[in-house]
Amino acid sequence: MSSNPPEATASAIPLRPAKVAAESATTSRPHPKPVIPVPRLRFECKDLTHPGALVFFSTTNPTTVLSDAVTVVLQTLYILFEGNAAVPPTRSITLILRSMPGVAYTTGIDLDDDHKEIHFSLDYIAGIKNTSSSPQRQRQEIEGVIVHEMVHCWQWNALGTAPGGLIEGIADFVRLRDALGPPHWKKVSGGEWDAGYQHTAYFLEWMDARFGEGNVIRINEALRDKRYDEKHFWRQLFGKSVQDLWSEYSRTIEADDSEEGILVEKYVDDDSDRKVKNKSEMEMRALDRAPSGFV
Repeated sequence: MSSNPPEATASAIPLRPAKVAAESATTSRPHPKPVIPVPRLRFECKDLTHPGALVFFSTTNPTTVLSDAVTVVLQTLYILFEGNAAVPPTRSITLILRSMPGVAYTTGIDLDDDHKEIHFSLDYIAGIKNTSSSPQRQRQEIEGVIVHEMVHCWQWNALGTAPGGLIEGIADFVRLRDALGPPHWKKVSGGEWDAGYQHTAYFLEWMDARFGEGNVIRINEALRDKRYDEKHFWRQLFGKSVQDLWSEYSRTIEADDSEEGILVEKYVDDDSDRKVKNKSEMEMRALDRAPSGFV
């Protein structure tokens, strides 16, 4: 018998299950999904026999169009996370289809402004026509108007002092980002930056390209809890006056269109198409009457 101790033998190292190994290799937590507030969504149609109702129901699912509009608006205007106090506390949104002049408007109910109503004209819907060049025109226009009005349920307005044209421009910016702009929309140089609607929306789109994604989020946030002061508002955000920014934008689109051989349309500011100066005027232009809220 040998007095030498037995040689040590290597024991097999047990293999860790592949799933466990993969989990331990992950050293960082995945990014949380955006937390999207879910308000109560309601729908009313005042006249099911109206031609506009027939167009609406043949092209649109009310549940889908409302929930999708909430999602696209909040993802465009906010950085979403749980407990984000920057998002307004909107608790319910009711889409009401009825016969009325104009297109649409949004308002809060008298007892509680956190409950919103979007009123959408059945007469306007009835007049939307599909064409050979735009076979989905009815659906896209209905969705586009609802997205625009949904913005008014969630955006800030500088304690009621923001220019009406900026408020409307932000709403159409979101519509533009969701690829729901109608065929007649186009960039126009000249005029006033806050003429509103697509005129201002394209300006905001240019600023997002010029200064980086997320600048409309910054603009909306800056309108949250302070009164609007044009002299300081834009300089604090972009280091320039809004007039300087607008001039740069106008020169840019004129140069771009000249390179492509396109004749640039000049904006003409006259009595029939002047800039939106305040909310009341904005509503009068969209409706034959002026309800409370935004168009």
